[in-house]
Amino acid sequence: MKITVAGTGYVGLSLAVLLAQNNEVKALDIDKRKVDLINAGKSPISDDEISDFLANMTLNLTATLNKYVAYHDAEFVIIATPTDYDPDTNYFNTHSVETVIEDVLSINPQATMIIKSTVPVGYTESIKRRYASKRFIGGSDRGLSLPRLQQAETSLSTVGTGTAALGYSKPSAGSQIWQLSTKLQQSLSNDSTENVRGNERPKHPNFIFSPEFLREGKALYDNLYPSRIVVGERSQQAKKFASLLTEGAIKTDIPVLYTGSTEAEAIKLFSNTYLAMRVAYFNELDSYAETHGLDTRQIIEGVGLDPRIGNHYNNPSFGYGGYCLPKDTRQLLANYQNVPNNLIKAIVDANTTRKEFIADSIIRRNPKVVGIYRLVMKSGSDNFRASAIQGVMKRIKAKGIEVVVYEPVLDEETFFRSAVIRDLETFKQKADVILANRLTDEIKDIRDKVYTRDLFGQD
Repeated sequence: MKITVAGTGYVGLSLAVLLAQNNEVKALDIDKRKVDLINAGKSPISDDEISDFLANMTLNLTATLNKYVAYHDAEFVIIATPTDYDPDTNYFNTHSVETVIEDVLSINPQATMIIKSTVPVGYTESIKRRYASKRFIGGSDRGLSLPRLQQAETSLSTVGTGTAALGYSKPSAGSQIWQLSTKLQQSLSNDSTENVRGNERPKHPNFIFSPEFLREGKALYDNLYPSRIVVGERSQQAKKFASLLTEGAIKTDIPVLYTGSTEAEAIKLFSNTYLAMRVAYFNELDSYAETHGLDTRQIIEGVGLDPRIGNHYNNPSFGYGGYCLPKDTRQLLANYQNVPNNLIKAIVDANTTRKEFIADSIIRRNPKVVGIYRLVMKSGSDNFRASAIQGVMKRIKAKGIEVVVYEPVLDEETFFRSAVIRDLETFKQKADVILANRLTDEIKDIRDKVYTRDLFGQD
């Protein structure tokens, strides 16, 4: 089967590698460096399993910058482009998703599009209605014929070399769609074959939302051993897509759940918000224990012995961060704008409170220079977008305290106007206090300088 994956971040590349074991897969991206690395059998992101599979496994995988080459004969197009949270609108920026949809409808309207990007609750149903006429009414002349395709490939052979190729740089239409979707949520049918115009019906649902539940740095592993597969549609195409995922996995007897698209979107946001709640809970437990001079570890171990709670996901930190939890919790809170709530808002607010508590704990030590040991959130990851330690760092800098950073994945000489020190020994000597979200062997020799809340040595 021919499959295209749009976007080669953790979600997109892990899926492309998984599916390329048994299918012909094209990976589309706007970054030439990433495309060249993938075609050379090297991973552009930090993920041990992806690196191993690209280097050592037989995969039918080709990366490309050209959207016409990528889309024209694909049966499935998996959309895994970023939907960053826009604090000005309080919604995900979904423009990259919509740009891919419009490109696919222009090039290959028969393809089934699987949305893996995280979106607001109700988004997929609103997209179905928005694009129904484009896809199903007069759809026979929307696709590109082979001569037109070849002409397009010749004249647009460099498509994709800039950020406009997938539309990342344009303003989002997501907020208008979200507002429409919230009005539709209570009355939406899970059956996507309702009338589009008069008695005319779609041939099949060509927009399917399927949430991902992946960890950065372990994305392919989590696809090989998934906790569950959720597909927001009950059609034959939905079942075919789920079978592709199970076929590529190593784990057997994977729970597969078919739901409505709106329910699938809610599953994604509520799952991540629950994880954020658990992080926030144990962080507030730790704040209490530290304030009163108690042993946090003893308390957590005692609490965790209750089998209903368990000893997992309980290691204190500087706050939840990374790409998913901050934006997903805030988007879920935005979806609650007309629904009474206390807990969801408290989860979002608790993360700010925790970072303020950590910063105040450092400031009270009156350091002259504070060192930030690693910006990344998790071991094995090279991504530090929205990492909690950055929020702590900014609060410390606001008090006029000098901050220096040790982060090997940074190429820049400064980070938020703080010097980046590449030599670890120089970094250790320069800082009076070193903040480490996670304690590693390479800084245990200066344990007396290190401030960390890492009690269990795990993420």
